[in-house]
Amino acid sequence: MPADFKAPDDCETMLDVRAGVDATDRELVALLDRRFGYMRAAARIKPTRDAVRDEERKASVIAAAVKDAEERGIPGQVVADLWERLVEGSIAYEFEEWDRTRA
Repeated sequence: MPADFKAPDDCETMLDVRAGVDATDRELVALLDRRFGYMRAAARIKPTRDAVRDEERKASVIAAAVKDAEERGIPGQVVADLWERLVEGSIAYEFEEWDRTRA
């Protein structure tokens, strides 16, 4: 873990916890930036607008995230809800990119 924050088990104060949460949030946004970059790539690669929405892939992505979360002891339903929003937001973004690159 980076030196600017402690691992959760090493936290001794709420300042430690908040520093860890803030650092983790920055990492999550960086990961989202990368994920949305893949959505831009998908929009560029997919040959038709109809190919953007893939319900089978969506279900598979959400199920994999829930399985991974539950194996880590994280509430599966919380992750399912988050991933539903993430995937739907990603699909909407991909539609926008698909349209923008072909306008």
